[in-house]
Amino acid sequence: QVQLVESGGGLVQAGGSLRLSCAASRSIFDFNAMAWYRQAPGKPRELVAGVSHTGNPNYADSVKGRFTISRDNAKNTVYLQMKSLKPEDTAVYYCNTDQRRTSLGDWGQGTQVTVSS
Repeated sequence: QVQLVESGGGLVQAGGSLRLSCAASRSIFDFNAMAWYRQAPGKPRELVAGVSHTGNPNYADSVKGRFTISRDNAKNTVYLQMKSLKPEDTAVYYCNTDQRRTSLGDWGQGTQVTVSS
């Protein structure tokens, strides 16, 4: 049973924008803080943005001011609006529960974001 499905990645030039979406099963989404993570080649997965069940966001310093996380509880969907993208944002992006607050669900396939210089 697929529980997390990410989409919206692609190839973009530096300075460009992308909007990622994550459709989650209700069992994962309901009442849980959610988060976006990313993993660049040869690097560990890192949390870049989190959002509480009530919509309060928080961000890693590396993306603060450029990324916006949001959620639609009626659609069990989490979004990540990314602007002013940099080559160092290149990674596979995943969504999941916020590991700082609850246990992780099974990882989805992620969505590749590639930023060219």
